Amino acid sequence: MSQPSHRVVIAAFPGVELLDVTGPAEVFSVATRVAGPHRAGYAVRIATPDGGPVATSSGVRLMADLTFDAVGDQADTLLMAGAISLVDDRVEPVIDREVTAWLRTAAPRAGRVGSICAGAHLLAAAGLLDGRPATTHWLTAAQLAAEHPQVAVDPDPIFIRSGNVWTCAGVTSGLDMALAMVAEDHGQPLALATARMMVMYVKRCGGQSQFSVPLSVQATAGDRIDDLRVWIAEHLTDDLSAETLAARLHLSVRHFSRLFRRRTDTTPAAYVESARLEAARRLLEESDRSLPDIAAASGLGSVETLHRAFQRRLGTTPAEYRRRF
Repeated sequence: MSQPSHRVVIAAFPGVELLDVTGPAEVFSVATRVAGPHRAGYAVRIATPDGGPVATSSGVRLMADLTFDAVGDQADTLLMAGAISLVDDRVEPVIDREVTAWLRTAAPRAGRVGSICAGAHLLAAAGLLDGRPATTHWLTAAQLAAEHPQVAVDPDPIFIRSGNVWTCAGVTSGLDMALAMVAEDHGQPLALATARMMVMYVKRCGGQSQFSVPLSVQATAGDRIDDLRVWIAEHLTDDLSAETLAARLHLSVRHFSRLFRRRTDTTPAAYVESARLEAARRLLEESDRSLPDIAAASGLGSVETLHRAFQRRLGTTPAEYRRRF
């Protein structure tokens, strides 16, 4: 006899990002098929304000299964999709008052609540992220932090879990978050089998970064600091002390450090370690080289330094990181 299905309700509204809805829905659907008929799977339903179809940002229309008001206590997991718009050449999250008002009453009745991409702004507007760590797409993370100072916004992870509330980054990270939910509900083997079935390149855990170190600072043509960052990435095994970098730009160490901090919002030493750590991460993901080789090739030098950097920055060991990714 089959077990009762875990009820997943994905909330959508006009202009929503299509993959915010269909990505997690597909993960739960595939997991159900992989689990087989004799294990509890997932029943996924789409809710819209009036129960009618909604046009997504791509123009594709989504059919709804029920109205917001009809959700009631029918959601074991309630996921809030998001929408963004372009305003004066700026990306802005869409905040729908009707949606946030509904979330305030619907979310407490769900066993687990999550948001995809800009959906975090809706959870925050409903007061559901107060006092919690949260993430969203890096393009709107600064706005989320500015508008909701009571939320501990971290723009780097692809998803964050805080109790029964989950938030994730850009649209495709919704697949990673949904896989993590499958792992929580049914164990890691089913989540990995689901990822394989979906031909996902890698099943990422929440600690993996949204973007690479070079992308973390916007490039500016002709900018000396930006040119230096490119040079750093190509010379990770060189002496990259502040003194050496300052001399390369013909600046005093003090002036260089101040300029670098203003341009990148970090110190030269921290940036260099981040660049070296990213190189080490990629070698762990893409090669079978030994830890001493990776430490040397990334510029971190020793296995001890490699371990310290991983523990401090990622909260894991190089070996565990390789096993996951």
